[in-house]
Amino acid sequence: MYPYDFIFSLFLIFAGASVFSTAALFTRQSLLVGYIVLGIVVGPWGAAMITDLRIVHVIGETGILFLLFLLGLHLHPQNLLQMFRRTSLVTVISAIVFFAVGVIISRLFGYSWEAACVVGAAMIFSSTIIGLKLLPTTVLHHQHTGEVMISVLLMQDLIAIATLLALNAAGTDTFVWIDIAWLLGALPGLLLFAFVVERYVLRPLLARFDRIREYTFLVAVGWCLTLSVLGHKSGLSYEIGAFLGGVSLAANPLSFYIAESLRPLRDFFLVMFFFSIGAGLNLNVLPEVIIPSLVLAAVILLVKPAVFSFLLRNVQETKHVANEVGVRLGQVSEFSLLVTSVALMSGLIDSTASYMLQTTTIITFVISSYIVVMLYPTPLATKERLRRD
Repeated sequence: MYPYDFIFSLFLIFAGASVFSTAALFTRQSLLVGYIVLGIVVGPWGAAMITDLRIVHVIGETGILFLLFLLGLHLHPQNLLQMFRRTSLVTVISAIVFFAVGVIISRLFGYSWEAACVVGAAMIFSSTIIGLKLLPTTVLHHQHTGEVMISVLLMQDLIAIATLLALNAAGTDTFVWIDIAWLLGALPGLLLFAFVVERYVLRPLLARFDRIREYTFLVAVGWCLTLSVLGHKSGLSYEIGAFLGGVSLAANPLSFYIAESLRPLRDFFLVMFFFSIGAGLNLNVLPEVIIPSLVLAAVILLVKPAVFSFLLRNVQETKHVANEVGVRLGQVSEFSLLVTSVALMSGLIDSTASYMLQTTTIITFVISSYIVVMLYPTPLATKERLRRD
């Protein structure tokens, strides 16, 4: 017997998404905007047709794992290390600038220093999902622009993990240096484990049974989730584990088939993720936070592309690549929502600051997606000349 509420929720999400995505395409918006607006309309603070978002949110988070796993499938470690060397300074300097912007603006609106620091930390990160979902497959896998974006986003993910450790420690008065040292050792350790298992276990098995497509699919999904769990247990994150699982399979002859077979599964989960973001927006608090949210979102949407473009040009990237990467990374991240949640549980911010950050994140998601879809090639472009899969 199926749980009625869950099946009804799936019906509302995917039937509604088909309607709202149609409207989004006619109005030249990204499909992602349609999913977010649908969540606002039918979620707990809208029509309240769906009130329990826990399952939806968890399922949506799974989409991020598959997105990063597929990302890793097309990225050889040599290329990744080379790009890290070029973009590490860019990522660190930009993080300092974005942190300062968040602190200054939130202080101007009367938030405490603790809350301002949390806001600053949340502004550091750009959205992995927006950045990669709106990047054509050919650019992501085969062009320099994709490599630059990936290296910046991964460096930001590592900063995000350290930030979350610090926020947890701030709520419990524990010392975090041991945790950070463990983190630095866990990353290469997990990567070594992934490559050893892939080389001596997965590769022989996949080579022997490569004609059984269902088996290949099951092994890929199992490997993705296995590394995700190991990443979480080792103090990293589910997302980092999934990415390392993909990187370890990048040299496998079946990597292209695995990537193609998992794309529909990824898209299913990502619809749920963006729906849950919209559904989590409390419309009752919106009048109280809308002004600071709009100001902060506007400044971030202007500052992030400019800062990334300037810094990338100073590490010898071309003007075209620097500008495009800057625009594509010009929003706040889903990691910012996680930072907000942890800070709220740690008592560093109140619910008003939490809703302000959520609103800011959604505004930047919507506007940044629209700008990218209108200016650059994407799989979701409404203009034929910009549509690239």
